[in-house]
Amino acid sequence: MSVPSFARLGSANSYDNTLANLTSRQNSLANLQESLSSGKKVTTPSDDPTGAAQAERALNRLARIATDQRALEVQRNAIATAESTLGDITSAMQDVRDLVSSAGNGSFSAAERKTVSDQIAGLRQHILTLANAQDSNGQPLFAALGSALKPFVGPASSIPDYTFTGLPGTSAGGTYAIPSTLDGESAFMLQPARDATYNVKTSNSGLTTDSIAKDPTSVYGAINGSGYTITITNFDSVNNQVTYTLAENPPVPGSLVSGGATVPWSKELGFEVTGMPGISLNVKGTPSIPPAAADVVTVDPNASVFSTIDHAVNDINSATNSNAANQAVSQALHNIDISMARISAVRGQAGDLLSRADTITATNDKRNVEQEANRSRAEDVDMIKAVSDFQKQQTGYQAALQSYAQIQKLSLFNYIG
Repeated sequence: MSVPSFARLGSANSYDNTLANLTSRQNSLANLQESLSSGKKVTTPSDDPTGAAQAERALNRLARIATDQRALEVQRNAIATAESTLGDITSAMQDVRDLVSSAGNGSFSAAERKTVSDQIAGLRQHILTLANAQDSNGQPLFAALGSALKPFVGPASSIPDYTFTGLPGTSAGGTYAIPSTLDGESAFMLQPARDATYNVKTSNSGLTTDSIAKDPTSVYGAINGSGYTITITNFDSVNNQVTYTLAENPPVPGSLVSGGATVPWSKELGFEVTGMPGISLNVKGTPSIPPAAADVVTVDPNASVFSTIDHAVNDINSATNSNAANQAVSQALHNIDISMARISAVRGQAGDLLSRADTITATNDKRNVEQEANRSRAEDVDMIKAVSDFQKQQTGYQAALQSYAQIQKLSLFNYIG
């Protein structure tokens, strides 16, 4: 059965369908063109609600990572500045040590020793200034957990002569953060039980003392930080015995083992002072014979690195002879070495924190890569597929336009004519 020729004629329905198809193809082509130009397959949430949500989560995480990294850079810069400052302090402390050593020169006069002590005093002021240094944001480098703008205050006429106004300790940091300050108390303040740094003076320049030592026969924690006054009340040169009294300042109930003793003495070894909790002291030289004179030995704990230097300055400056100068130098070098060890320990902690910051930065880089990959999978277009789809859609659109041009000619009037 043949189909009437008029069945092939155009109608309003055919026009409408064709126009609708053309509009749909044009929209699809426009969307593909927009994706190609922007590189995004999700330009609005309606394109892919799930993909848009995933991309938004990835962008939020990327923003948090960037915030963490910016905060870490501030912390890293502060610790790097603190570590560099500790290096400067260490150099200054070494200069102090060299000057103290030079003061032991037996040919030095009192005026020359005073010149050396003045130089040491200048370095002490420089070290104190560095200890109170601030970072670029005006925050002290060594305030530890405190907020004092000047962590170290001194010297004062009272005891202790230097105080730490910050809050000792180091913050724990975090998974993606490090502390922004170092513990100045640990670096510059000395603890008798931990460091056993004492300043010893004798009223008799003929007496010298070894450095204070931790008493191996006493409990380590027995050191209480008190000062002591040792007064020689009798010297028996016939029986080679020394009798002394021992006073504690400030007194700590129950801590003083003995208030005095009679101990053997020898010209070569001197005599040993016992009874000070946790520490011992050996006194050399020939004591005066009371009651014509009573020799006094004072033992005071050093409160800080700065105290150690100040005592070195005073002892060297007040030395009346080379014997007293050597005593001051020997004692100062012992305490300065302990002080430098404290500073070096905290500088090592700064190095650990900087290494930890590098590790966190590497971790943040990996987190960035991971989240960028998540975001890309959710919203970035596959360029190869998009170009292929665009070309295919463009070919289909051109074919549809050509088809519409043919259908547009199919008019009843054209047929009748």
